[in-house]
Order: sequence, then C-alpha cells, then structure tokens
Amino acid sequence: MFRDLPHPVRALRGLDAPHARKYLSRVTNDVKESFSGRVPAPGAPSSPPPSAASGAGSGHDAPPAPAALAAKVRTLAPSMTRSMQRVAEAVAGDPAGCAALTVTGLAELTGTSEATVVRTARLLGYPGYRDLRLALAGLAAQQQSGRAPAVTADIAVDDPVADVVAKLAYDEQQTLADTAAGLDTVQLGAAVAALAAARRIDIYGIGASGLVAQDLGQKLLRIGLIAHAHSDPHLAVTNAVQLRSGDVAIAITHSGSTGDVIEPLRVAFDHGATTVAITGRPDGPVSQYADHILTTSTARESELRPAAMSSRTSQLLVVDCLFTCVTQRTYETAAPALAASYEALAHRHSPRTR
Repeated sequence: MFRDLPHPVRALRGLDAPHARKYLSRVTNDVKESFSGRVPAPGAPSSPPPSAASGAGSGHDAPPAPAALAAKVRTLAPSMTRSMQRVAEAVAGDPAGCAALTVTGLAELTGTSEATVVRTARLLGYPGYRDLRLALAGLAAQQQSGRAPAVTADIAVDDPVADVVAKLAYDEQQTLADTAAGLDTVQLGAAVAALAAARRIDIYGIGASGLVAQDLGQKLLRIGLIAHAHSDPHLAVTNAVQLRSGDVAIAITHSGSTGDVIEPLRVAFDHGATTVAITGRPDGPVSQYADHILTTSTARESELRPAAMSSRTSQLLVVDCLFTCVTQRTYETAAPALAASYEALAHRHSPRTR
C-alpha cells in the first residue's frame, strides 16, 4: 500500500524545519488517503513536495491530452507497482476496449482492484477514472483515423543495417514526440524565467547526462550567461556551496536517483538557489530538491539500446527548449552575444589562405 510514498528519512535529509513540518504533514495526509483509496497523484496541487512548494503542481490542473497518455504510461510505468503497471499497460495497449469498461470491469480485466485502477488514473494525471475513460476514447478515435500506433520495435542481433537505421529513427521520433507531449510548459516557463534572471547557473550531470549538461552550459555561455557544467561530483558540491538566492542549479538524471547529481542539487537548494531537475522519473529522489521538474521520456530499453541512448535524445530536446526560450526572453543581450561568438570563431571555419 505504501510503496508509492516517499522514504521519510531520504526526504527529510537536508530540509529546514518549515520544509520538514510541511513534508511530515503531507505524508500523514497521504497515509490517510491510502486507507480511503484516494491517494493523490505525485505533483497534484493538494500535496506538493516540500521542495516544490513554489511551483510544482501548477501545470497539472488540466488532465493530459489523449495523445500524451501513451507517453505518460511509458514514462511512469517503471516507477509503478506491478498491479498499477498492469492497468497502465492495458489502457495504453487497448484504449478502445478499456474505454468501454467500467472501473470494475477494468479491475477484473487486469486482476487488480477498483482502488488500484483509480490510483493509476490519478498517477497518470487524471482526476478520476471517468476522465481517463474520456482520454481513452479520444486516443482510440485518433488511432482509428489512421494515425500509426505507438509501437517500439526491438533491434535484433541479426537485423540488417537498413532495419537498424529504420528502427532507431522510429524510436528517436517516438521519444521526441513523447517528451514534447508530456513536457509541462508551466514548469518549463518557470525554469526559463529563473535562468534568464540568474546571476550564475550550475549544471550537474554524470555519464551520458554529463554530455547533455555540457551542451546546455556551452549554449548558455554563448548568449552571455554565466553557466558551468560539472561532471566531477566533488567539484559540483564545492561549487554548489557558493550558490545563493538568484542563482540556478540544474540536475540532469534520467533515473532521478543518481547520488552524485542529487547531492550538489540538495546543497544548492539548501543555500537558496532555484533548482531544476531534468529527469525521466519525476517521482524519484531528485524531486525532493527540485523547485521545477522537467520530465523526459525514453524509448523501451533493450540489450542493444541502453537507456542512456534514448534518454540523451529526450534530454537534448528539453535543453534546446530551455536555450531557445531563454534566448527569446533575453534577446536584446543574447543576440549580440551570439553574433560576437560567431564572429570570434568564424576564422576557424574558413579556408586558410597562404
């Protein structure tokens, strides 16, 4: 029953007294809701995490559009209980059939309970099962109109090169579409506003996410912002100590549980910086210290396509959205800075004359 509740020790670590009291109150309410079968979905306005009190939940007032349902299932399924996964997979796999079922019928079909069906609907962003049924009907209508179903093809060891290219291209396209459909534009706008006004920006990422962090740091530098990407966890923490209110810290972690990324974000949060998490697991530990959460999607992982490949694609889309929107917001200063950087590097791209 309590698998979906945050771990109290992990959540309280590093929180000041007001945040700690708010968190304990939230957990108490969630436990009460668990017994009544009305557990609120993560990010719902009624119970925001303590670290997101200033902005989380503001973009979840309206249920996701039908087109975003499959993306939500793919993104959230790994963090669901097994019974909730069965419900989620059923509605994504057969939206037309499930749209015709009552909550009791879907519970019987998936071998779960009515409470589990309702919990799954709310986790996916819908106020109740009735709203989920409406979304399923809309998704079924879209599919019947001729739109290709969202199916990810696995790559086999003996696939010819042409098939590998086609399958990877399809997966990349689906990952981008899922990320765009599930990206909370209210949270994105809040993160953009913070970046545009930031005195200093620190970005944390390890491994493949570290490459994405470097990409974002370089982009922001080119429009005149003071931004630094840190892949060394020790340097990340020592730099995070220097952050203050008016600064921004960004953590990039697909799993949402990378300790080397969470630790500097926690330090930055404790020192008053605005914190942003770019993650494929919005309910992961990183969310405890994120004022704004930008959720990425990922294609299904396989032996020949590890999570780092597809997560990088979705992370880069979010990075490009951040950069472009910040450039729009700071155009008067960004445009001259971009022109100056192009001019400074122009001679490196021109043929040398002897």
